[in-house]
Order: sequence, then structure tokens, then C-alpha cells
Amino acid sequence: MHVENLTVFIIDDDAKVRDSIALMLGLMGFRTTVFDSAEAFLAAYRSDWAGCVIVDLRLPGQSGLELQRELLARNSALPVVVITAHGDVATARAAFQANAVDFLEKPFDDEQLRLAIKTAFALEERRIQNADDVRETAQRLSMLTAREREVMEQATQGRHAKEIAAALGISPRTVEVHKTRLMAKLGVRNVAELVRFALEEKMER
Repeated sequence: MHVENLTVFIIDDDAKVRDSIALMLGLMGFRTTVFDSAEAFLAAYRSDWAGCVIVDLRLPGQSGLELQRELLARNSALPVVVITAHGDVATARAAFQANAVDFLEKPFDDEQLRLAIKTAFALEERRIQNADDVRETAQRLSMLTAREREVMEQATQGRHAKEIAAALGISPRTVEVHKTRLMAKLGVRNVAELVRFALEEKMER
């Protein structure tokens, strides 16, 4: 997913502030959506949203920190940038402990916010790419037969065709046939690539 497909979700109860941020970011080329409260954002929230959240620390109802905690409870990976006119060390620490990308004190300049969003979007693109890789790996593995999975497990442990054949009760020739087919399905060219694929698949679980 490219940057142009990511959205900056702006949450601030001050209409002038959120509209000015939205205007500024729009001029920078960012796509934005605005909310006047954490509750309004959470009511609209969808798990497939991608981008980042800019949230004021002090809001009527749920605070910016409470919103962060709620997103974590929902297993949301949306990066969060906290903005505030009332910052202190304790609240900044709490924000970062809840995985804030940045903590900006008002008044902040355009460049500070742009860099914070750039950092957040880089995290999002990496997360989305990793999720795509996991799905692709799962899709490839789903094409293997049960026997091909068994042969793969044996081959990636360094066993040769005769050893695999003895372990599975089949002929070495059948082992080679299964190995050729599973490597074609997985898109790997040799045993070294097969081992790497298997290791990456285990890390992605």
C-alpha cells in the first residue's frame, strides 16, 4: 500500500484546530478524516483502516491516552501521534508507553507534524507489507498436499531422498517427484531457498 492510500485521522474537539491541521495536511498531499471526539472515532473505527491517528491529549470524554489504550485493546496497529497544549514528562512517558510515534506540544510547526506522519506512515507500510507477505506464504502453503508438506518438513531438516523415503515409507523417486512439485508451488528453485522459505514461514506464525 502506498502513502497516497493511507489516511491521517485527526481527533480534536476544537473545530478550528482540527480544520487547520486538515487543511495544512491536505496542502501537503495527505488524505485526512476528522473527528471531534475519541468516542466518535471509535464508533466509526474499522479494523482495516490504514494510516495514522493524530489525537489531542485532552478531550471531552475519553482522553487521547485512553484512546491509545482502547486501540491497543482492539489490537489496532494504527500509529498514534499525540498533540497537546498541556504536556509534561509523565504524560509524554505514558503516551510513548502506549506506543505513540511522537508527542508534539502546541504550538508545533508544519515540519514537526510532517515528519511525525512520515515516521508513522513508514511503520504502516512496513506492517502492511509484512501482512501481505504472511498472506502470500499461507496461500502458497495451502496449495501443498499433506504428503508434500511431509516431504518439505523432512527436506528442510537436511535429509536426503533415501532418508525421507525410509521415514515416509515411499520410494526415493516418489520423494523427488513430491519435492519437485512442492518447490514449483512455493516458487523456490533449490533446497537452500526451500529452507529459507520454511524458516520465514515459522517466524511469521
